[in-house]
Amino acid sequence: MTEVSPSDGTRLRLARQARGLSQQQLAGVAGVTRQAVSAVESGHSDPSLRVALGLARALGMTVEEVFGPGELGDPVLAQPVATPGGPGSRVALATVGDRFVALPLHADTAARLGFGPAGGLVASPSPGAGGQVPVRPIGPPRPTVVVAGCDPALPLLETPLGRLDPPLAFTWWPCGSGEALRLAAAGLVHAAGVHRVDLGEETEAGAISRIPGGAEMVGFASWREGLVIRPGTPVRGLDDIARQGLRLVNREPGAQARALLDRERRRLRLDPAELPGYDTRASGHLQVAAAIVGGLADAGVSSEPAALAYGLDFIPLAQERFDLLLPAKHAASREVQGLLKVLTSPWLLAELASLPGYDAACCGERALD
Repeated sequence: MTEVSPSDGTRLRLARQARGLSQQQLAGVAGVTRQAVSAVESGHSDPSLRVALGLARALGMTVEEVFGPGELGDPVLAQPVATPGGPGSRVALATVGDRFVALPLHADTAARLGFGPAGGLVASPSPGAGGQVPVRPIGPPRPTVVVAGCDPALPLLETPLGRLDPPLAFTWWPCGSGEALRLAAAGLVHAAGVHRVDLGEETEAGAISRIPGGAEMVGFASWREGLVIRPGTPVRGLDDIARQGLRLVNREPGAQARALLDRERRRLRLDPAELPGYDTRASGHLQVAAAIVGGLADAGVSSEPAALAYGLDFIPLAQERFDLLLPAKHAASREVQGLLKVLTSPWLLAELASLPGYDAACCGERALD
């Protein structure tokens, strides 16, 4: 076996810290003593083959990655969920199943309330086989729950996942239901957020049928969705918006909010050309509300919680339930099992219930066959 040096002990420590594990937690998962972990990290002891194998498996790495030669952070091939930037651009890096996934950190994904930590940097702009790109990890990738969807409450999952023993990291790819389903079907996320509402677009069974190997639906939250209007604007519906020539901010194709707008437009026999701003594309509920508050639009379709958060008027059009679709191929993974556990945690339920306009009664509710 490769001889262990003090630098190898540093690699073990960095890998452990990147996963948010204490020495005691790593020892428990690896089936060794805390003293053995401490001795290896300090460089005071070379691990036996049994200890080295146990530590590497607990970290989700090979023995060579933890104790072998080479510098930490050699590029790995990762499948991007969207087109990444050039060399040096920041991405969140996670493993989903047996491959790395890269989530570009730009625009709304880069800054929720400030810049979040990156997992790696794109090493080359040229994609390899299957569209994979080389990414140089900033530190050892942590076990991370990857969720795609439009609900701005999804980041609340980060805190309870981080409190698990051992903890899990969390990364969120904000997008509409259609894109979330595409990423789930491609095996690039552990969970896809979708709306369970019959708008003549796609049923729950239809959504599940798009996932190779099947999937399970688990509840997250419900709310009302409708027209979000600048306060004091004399509007009672979409027909008033068209008649007064008010400017809309729309969502991207595949988003449930856009489907709801189109359903209402067809009901009123309105052509897209009669709605200024119909071709705009905001990337989420809060972004629609922010565009209205910022004076870029007069109205849009968004959730009632977004309207309340920004002090806007709201005209309900539909009751929405937002579920998490979990592909069966990842069901036994530590990440999905951890997600299912925190969905019923009192902390998460209390946080969701504290958000005006949210109903958390369905959170963690698993659909029956």
